[in-house]
Amino acid sequence: MQNQKRRKDVRNIAIVAHVDHGKTTLVDALLRQTGAYEFKEGETTVMDSNPIEKERGITIFSKNASFVYKDTLFNIVDTPGHADFGSEVERVLKMVDGVLLLVDAFDGPMPQTKFVLRKSLELHLKPILVVNKVDRPNARPNEVVDMTFDLFCELNATEEQLDFPIVFASAKEGWATLELDEPQETMKPLLDTILHRVLPPIADPELPFQMLVTMLDYDSYVGRMAIGRIFCGKIKAGDPLVVVKRDGKSERGKVTRILKYRGLKRLDQETAEAGDIASIAGFEGVHVADTLASPEKPDAVSAVKIDEPTISMNFAHNSSPLAGRDGGRFLTSRHIRERLMHEAMMNVGIKVEETPGEDRFKVSGRGELHLSILIETMRREGYELEVSRPEVIVKVEDGEKLEPVEEVVIEVDPGYQGAVIEALGVRKAEMKDMMASAVGTIRMEFLIPSRGLLGFRSDLLMLTRGTGIMYQNFFDYQKFKGEIPERKEGVLISQTPGKTVAYALWGLQERGEIFIHPGDDLYEGMIIGVNNKGRDLVVNAIREKKLTNMRAAGSDEAIHLVSPREMTLEFSLEFIEQDELVEITPKNIRLRKRYLTENERKSKSRGRS
Repeated sequence: MQNQKRRKDVRNIAIVAHVDHGKTTLVDALLRQTGAYEFKEGETTVMDSNPIEKERGITIFSKNASFVYKDTLFNIVDTPGHADFGSEVERVLKMVDGVLLLVDAFDGPMPQTKFVLRKSLELHLKPILVVNKVDRPNARPNEVVDMTFDLFCELNATEEQLDFPIVFASAKEGWATLELDEPQETMKPLLDTILHRVLPPIADPELPFQMLVTMLDYDSYVGRMAIGRIFCGKIKAGDPLVVVKRDGKSERGKVTRILKYRGLKRLDQETAEAGDIASIAGFEGVHVADTLASPEKPDAVSAVKIDEPTISMNFAHNSSPLAGRDGGRFLTSRHIRERLMHEAMMNVGIKVEETPGEDRFKVSGRGELHLSILIETMRREGYELEVSRPEVIVKVEDGEKLEPVEEVVIEVDPGYQGAVIEALGVRKAEMKDMMASAVGTIRMEFLIPSRGLLGFRSDLLMLTRGTGIMYQNFFDYQKFKGEIPERKEGVLISQTPGKTVAYALWGLQERGEIFIHPGDDLYEGMIIGVNNKGRDLVVNAIREKKLTNMRAAGSDEAIHLVSPREMTLEFSLEFIEQDELVEITPKNIRLRKRYLTENERKSKSRGRS
């Protein structure tokens, strides 16, 4: 690594940005420009291959692509834009020599922009600023450039890093330009900027082999595959290598297969050398942040420090009376354990701990979205499980209690800001800034304990009649802020098992919002709705109308039911309290009390086991 040989025919670059600023669309434009991928009619965001990514329109997993431009191989990594998947970004930045910092020409720098830029500057990477969506109405590209420069200064960028090139682009239209008044035709100005401003990787093929593992993949045919950038040396299939673990231990193995990216496909290769981003098979014991090294010099590459998890939840197998009825294939604790351990191996942002004496697992991650994506993935794979309310991870340093605090940006229409500020004040938020945006909305910045954000997203939509937008990003651990009020409403709890009756729901809907439809299966202890009076109430939701041969005024009035709330995973996790669980199956999401019978709940509330 001391010899500064550079490989001139390769550029390794990551695309980083706030969520929904157009990273994946930009990759589309570059692949289309260089002919590296044949797009079908109407096909977009081809890097978002996961079904959940397609549904939500966000990138969740980092993915690689490559193309050739002017005889140079460009390895591009698309990274997630949401702070909860920051561990993906942190790992990927160790593989590259430059970053495209994408900023929306209207929104300007947002919380996640700050997060990814800070990580890039810490690794001494030189960013290229791409101001995207300059064809948007109300775009303000020059103002956004100034705002981004201020952000660089705020993050203590060096003079060299402050001399960043600026490219204006419309990824959707497929063009880029260095000046707004120049012709806008192709992505070539951006490709040329990358070619000339991103340094070729330091890569000496004559030194002993070293590769830092930044991602893992699994193939049922070849087994576990280690993905990373080769820092030095070269290899071919059959070569012996040593896996150097993070704890200093090592184990030997042999390269069985080498793959490199061409477009979006991974193709078998005979060899790989310094500067390449490659996938190597043959090492079943390899993990993220391990080093694959030559047996003659088994030295580890220093790995990036991954930020610690801030939120934890308890996962367990589904213990409800309806377990196994919704098409789930994996129903036992053993199944849940194996799946969670596999996830912890592949995803360094997730931490799994077994709870002694109980069939529960404490799963920690970077935020609610991070864990809810894991739950949604398991649900689609056929797992049935129950999860507890998300809890923040509190630390104690020098005898002082510390908790995670988040930076939050909220945009609302004028007139709603007062209600939002009041609601956040109760949740111990501290306002940093408030300004009017270019389109007339009010943008507010807060620092708020992570605890205070649990359940707030749905409150925000109610306070702003569905128009409020919220972005959040982990800021720091700070002194514990004190108690935060819990949910004000109580819940309606099913008294008996059976099928829901419309007549019974009609009598209950005046008490509060209902969560279930007529004909749904119920069990004792299942939560069927909200009780606005503020206390839990056990109700009979299977009560039918008594039939008599007597007629009376009003007895035959029509039953009008209000549409029940759609039970989404995000709402469920935000809604439940300490003594409640979310039951998740491939077909349904239900809420329930931890202890199903009323006698059990009373016994526990008195402190008796």
